Amino acid sequence: MMAQAQRMQAGMLKAQEELADERVEGTAADGLVKAVVTGQGELIGLTISSETIDPDDAEILEDLILVAVKNAVNESKKLSKERMDALGIPGMGGLI
Repeated sequence: MMAQAQRMQAGMLKAQEELADERVEGTAADGLVKAVVTGQGELIGLTISSETIDPDDAEILEDLILVAVKNAVNESKKLSKERMDALGIPGMGGLI
């Protein structure tokens, strides 16, 4: 039983390390705004096409950024869940 718990812990640590190296992205407005996050949900990149920048309407750009970041974080959560489920640990995906 103890050996199984140690294997599970080692698997979780390995999955965490791998997720830290993974990159997923979320987009808005057909890719005009793109957010990149790690597999752990850390925002590491944001690309905004010049086409979306309207100095007279910053609110639209703000909304597009939020959508792109939320989409990227959701993709990260899905990836994390898949990795944890593959280890036989359902429900742990949101914890790493």
